[in-house]
Amino acid sequence: MPELPEVETTLRGISPHVLGQQILEVVVRNSRLRWPVPESLARELPGRHVERMERRGKYLLLFAGDGCLLIHLGMSGSLRIASAYEPRLKHDHIDLVLPGERVLRYCDPRRFGCMLWLKDDPALHPLLQSLGPEPLGEHFTGRTLFEGSRGRKTSVKAFIMDSHVVVGVGNIYANEALFMAGIRPSLAVGRLSAARCDRLADCIREILGNAIAMGGTTLRDFVGGDGKPGYFKQSLHVYGRSGEPCTRCATALKEVRLGQRSTVFCPQCQR
Repeated sequence: MPELPEVETTLRGISPHVLGQQILEVVVRNSRLRWPVPESLARELPGRHVERMERRGKYLLLFAGDGCLLIHLGMSGSLRIASAYEPRLKHDHIDLVLPGERVLRYCDPRRFGCMLWLKDDPALHPLLQSLGPEPLGEHFTGRTLFEGSRGRKTSVKAFIMDSHVVVGVGNIYANEALFMAGIRPSLAVGRLSAARCDRLADCIREILGNAIAMGGTTLRDFVGGDGKPGYFKQSLHVYGRSGEPCTRCATALKEVRLGQRSTVFCPQCQR
């Protein structure tokens, strides 16, 4: 699934081609996504200029006039800039037609994503209104982690993957941040000291920042807005490396299931 770095990479990749441009036409070839594409999209978006583009968690927001296009890439979705004459792939479901014979093309093999047209404040939409702070923003700190974790028995990994606590820390980056912080994923989050929460918040920011700089992580489906894969996979220390030697101490990495998710850690370095 595209996580925060992949979504941010997509935003940065498509922004130079979309921001300030007029949407000439919306071509919906398959509206049956996780939430059906509203008929109003093809009727109301054409003729508007994209005035602002943002990311909120794993959602993309394209502001155009008095409306906002809310996009989620789901499990396997991607957005790319393509020539209007480029042959369409089987799962290319939606085109936003741009000037210069270009399109912003939405591909989604599993159709778990969404593309919704909103007329009200997107921050109040049910998909966004309860989201926690952005991990790269000023409101996410070790103090917020510490205060929110008091009395909690859930695992620290499940805690940082909860979008009500902090947005965008998916499975890959939770594994990597906990390894960098030296924290065992199964540890009850309520047992973390304030100092360890500070360290964990710093590691989450560093891991996500590095992943964005490398264009995200391509494990199977993800490509950025330019159609190219991300390269953070080459920097993974634990995720997907069960049984391999730890990059710090050479101890064999272990894998367990936490919250139905694969979790890899070093039994020596993470306590």
